[in-house]
Amino acid sequence: MKRHHILTGLTLALSVFALQSCLEYDNPGDELDSTSKNVEKVTRRGKVDSIPYRSVYTAAEVLAAKSKLEPQLLLALGGQFAMRGGKEGGHPVSHAYQYQYSLGVDNYAQYATIPHTVFPYSKINITSTYNIDTKAYGGAMGAFKLVSKAMVPLLNHSAVDTIPELKAIYLLLYDYSALEVTDVYGPFPYTELKTNKEVGPFSYDDVRSIYMAIEANIDTALNCFRYFEQKPVEYQDAVKALLTQNLLMANDRFKGGYKNLDTWVRFANSLKLRMAMHIVKAEPVTARRWAEEAVAGGVIEEEKSEISLRPAVLGFRHPLIEIASWGDTRMSASMEMLFESLQHPYRNYLFLPNANPITNNVTKEVLEAGKRVVGIRSGTHPGESQGYDDNQYIAFSRINHLYMHEAPLYIMKLSEVCFLRAEGAVRGWKMGGSAQEFYEKGIRSANFEDREMKSTWETGGKNIYDAHVEEYMKLEKAVDYTYVDPTGDTNPVKSPVTIGVKWNESDNDEVKLEKIITQKYIAGFPDSFEAWVDLRRTGYPQLFEVLNADEADGSLKQGDMIRRLPFPDTQDGSVLQDVLSTGIPGLGGPDLMGTRLWWDVDTPNF
Repeated sequence: MKRHHILTGLTLALSVFALQSCLEYDNPGDELDSTSKNVEKVTRRGKVDSIPYRSVYTAAEVLAAKSKLEPQLLLALGGQFAMRGGKEGGHPVSHAYQYQYSLGVDNYAQYATIPHTVFPYSKINITSTYNIDTKAYGGAMGAFKLVSKAMVPLLNHSAVDTIPELKAIYLLLYDYSALEVTDVYGPFPYTELKTNKEVGPFSYDDVRSIYMAIEANIDTALNCFRYFEQKPVEYQDAVKALLTQNLLMANDRFKGGYKNLDTWVRFANSLKLRMAMHIVKAEPVTARRWAEEAVAGGVIEEEKSEISLRPAVLGFRHPLIEIASWGDTRMSASMEMLFESLQHPYRNYLFLPNANPITNNVTKEVLEAGKRVVGIRSGTHPGESQGYDDNQYIAFSRINHLYMHEAPLYIMKLSEVCFLRAEGAVRGWKMGGSAQEFYEKGIRSANFEDREMKSTWETGGKNIYDAHVEEYMKLEKAVDYTYVDPTGDTNPVKSPVTIGVKWNESDNDEVKLEKIITQKYIAGFPDSFEAWVDLRRTGYPQLFEVLNADEADGSLKQGDMIRRLPFPDTQDGSVLQDVLSTGIPGLGGPDLMGTRLWWDVDTPNF
């Protein structure tokens, strides 16, 4: 399907799918309603978890089902975009992406900081990293609701059972988004939302139940994909044509269409492997079983199997570019520290040097413009304004737009799967190779530009990362580095990172794990959801403490890390009642930022 056909289809989708959302506005905050309603009333509640993959249908029946599902297919197409900041059925855009990432999880993972406190048009005030604003922390749930409202009508339609492979893929995408949101807040009405319950009260599923339900769905989807090869060729051809038209995330679509369902087999198993590592402390026996089953079934092993939204082929640019241009996000000091301590190739080009002079408020020394790639200490108190004249934190380093504009928005990346397998190998699991093998492959495949497009940065026919990665991997121990705040508002602080990059088989398991997670963290940028999970479950990478942690909700003291976000939308009385009835009991603790989720167990890594 050509790109203009995609856009035409998405435009038609808007006529049947309207959201109460402010994502039309020029200022963040207007869209901050994570309980937006789907005004196109859909009442059917199907057996979503049931995929009748052994049923045999003809190609004509597939085409007839497709005709019945046309409005729902258009909705679901937009739901793919909504997984990474799409709005109203369209491409990822800056305000929706900002709500999902930049106002929240990016900062908790310490990929970024917000360099000002006041968003005047949305009446948001974020004075420090952990001092959350009730209008700004519902972004992850808001994004999930958009995904859910786009995909649930398809999953609950009777005709979708005629095309079980399509149903299986969309169930996986729904579950992927559900996993992200439960890892942020904890319990939520996973089952009832998936089965299209529209009127409360809603019953919140606990985190463990959500994990187990997702894993069961993965196994069902895998059985569906494997059985596909046994069906009549005419049926297979009709389904593959339908998938080519309607799924934007797989490279199969841009490589002449689907030949088989191998991409989705590998995605499903890679998601299962991710989940296995999340629960390694909570249920280690189950974690190992899931991980070994996933690898045996086939995970992502090549870049061609990655799942992502690619701006270069879908016709948009990465939303972070515009968000940075507004002055709403800047590099964190922890990212600066990691790049400098490890001499990472990104230190030379991923972020831009300070755009304007920065004056030390104590010594009056001036850091001239363009002299340093410099991050802001997480938790610091920046100025109020989005303008440099009133707030010199705006001059700190922002993302390099020349490098970022065609960067894919990854759903599942090869490098992550490699690092997951490396960690599993360190734990003694059957991962199909050695920890060193997967660790080094993960670093080599970490570059996040669109590798199939001509690189903006070339050195001897290679992009900058590829030209320097082999030398980077030889670093045996970290370079001593002290972060110095050019404003003088925070004290100099020495890097806590002492490990190098080079793999050393004689290192103990804890050091090996720290190396793996540190490289996974860098490779995963800017997808902060998974990075924040790893920070909570392993404590790695070692980052600077978030300042002013006592400005949270009273559950954190200095040196603590935020463990979750409170349930959103509790200002709505009906939501509050649901939270009190089933949300908090499912959480097993108070609705506070310091309460640990089920998998976030306070025990050693080994």
